Amino acid sequence: MADNFLEKHFEEYEARKAAYLRKKKHLPKTKSRLLEHPEDEAL
Repeated sequence: MADNFLEKHFEEYEARKAAYLRKKKHLPKTKSRLLEHPEDEAL
């Protein structure tokens, strides 16, 4: 096994995680919408 295998992979993971979080901050927030159901739900 190569030396620093886990350290290298952990650094790559941290870089991907940081990039994801940077991208996530710029996305518009979505409001959870409640589904509108008609009052009379005839089956």
